Amino acid sequence: TMTIHSEEHIVDVHVRSGVYSSDTIFDYTHGYIATRLFSRNACFIMKIKKELIPELREIGRLAFERETMKDVYSPNNVWALFQAGSSRLGRLKDWVLYGKHIENLCTGLPLYQ
Repeated sequence: TMTIHSEEHIVDVHVRSGVYSSDTIFDYTHGYIATRLFSRNACFIMKIKKELIPELREIGRLAFERETMKDVYSPNNVWALFQAGSSRLGRLKDWVLYGKHIENLCTGLPLYQ
């Protein structure tokens, strides 16, 4: 499921698929995406690259197209490959940088950038 909070410039994406379940937040105000993988008990954070990640208003349109037409081709499909590296727990300066929505998603989990 996808929820778009236009007034807060936030998109919540919830994938419920057993071992592959995850929650993702696109925080356009702070410019970061955070994905919490439940099977790994970890949080992955990446900077939003405007040339690769659709804008907030575009995400809603793409989601609507995909839902209504199911197999719409879009050049804006986003895939990210996370490679395990060193992790750390979030600190106060991280949460100021990433924002409260990502803090709520990732507090207490190892953070990977």
